[in-house]
Amino acid sequence: MADGTGEVGVGGKAAVVVGGPLGGSGEPESSDSLKTFGAVVRGFRKRAGLTQEELAERVQYSVQTVASVEQGRRFPRPDFVTRAEAVLDAFGILRDAAVHVSRQPGLASWFRQWWRLEAEAISLYTYECRVVPGLLQTEEYARAVSFNVPPLPGPEEMEHRIATRMARQELLSPRRKPPCAFSFIVEQAVLERRTGGNEVTRELYEHLLDVTERHWNVEFQIVPLIQPVHAGLDGPLQLLETPEHDWFGYSEGQENGRLITARKEISILQQRYAKLRSQALPPADSLSLLKRMRGAL
Repeated sequence: MADGTGEVGVGGKAAVVVGGPLGGSGEPESSDSLKTFGAVVRGFRKRAGLTQEELAERVQYSVQTVASVEQGRRFPRPDFVTRAEAVLDAFGILRDAAVHVSRQPGLASWFRQWWRLEAEAISLYTYECRVVPGLLQTEEYARAVSFNVPPLPGPEEMEHRIATRMARQELLSPRRKPPCAFSFIVEQAVLERRTGGNEVTRELYEHLLDVTERHWNVEFQIVPLIQPVHAGLDGPLQLLETPEHDWFGYSEGQENGRLITARKEISILQQRYAKLRSQALPPADSLSLLKRMRGAL
């Protein structure tokens, strides 16, 4: 799955932003908000009379991580923010400031707004006709996807990209509060393509079966190869619902991503997704098909 995003447009209109392709370069860059957050952490640390080494020990992170966060070079993970907030007695300021930080390593600039919404979503719907969604990929499948789409990444960029994608899969956890309800609809052709070869595909099938069987909050459906009536012919789409019950959409193509906020467009995407759900195989039948595909390898 290509990882990229846009920013919410003014007046409820969707914004379109240029970014990386399917394998996406996703080059991270620093930002004023990241540097500001780091300065706030540094200020509270000094107020508490702690060295970077002492803070690192208390928040259970390395000294290098603390230094990188303070210098605005590293995105603060949620557990870092929570622990630092408690250790530094920061009056909720760190937690509130972290919401506005606008950089996530390894994610293309045009995916970051969606990423922030995704992290707190209570419902997330994904239809894919190109690749297996990033939240369901295995490490080797993600690597194969990246190596298939030019420009090819260097070794360090590849490892960074893969690590970021795997870390995002923590979103699937049913232990999230509140947990998120996931619906994935994927074309059978995507699964039959055998991206990366038979071994990579076999591991992918096993992973998909494992995820759906272990996560009560994940629903997985396959659109069969022969489907004369198809509501997804305009391409991939994603929808999410926030804890405030607002809905956002996201679509992605060559060299760009688009965050959708206009209510009329959201309504159209919801209608299409509802049709896709009825046209795809039911979850139980989808898993049966996946098991037959695994057996055919």
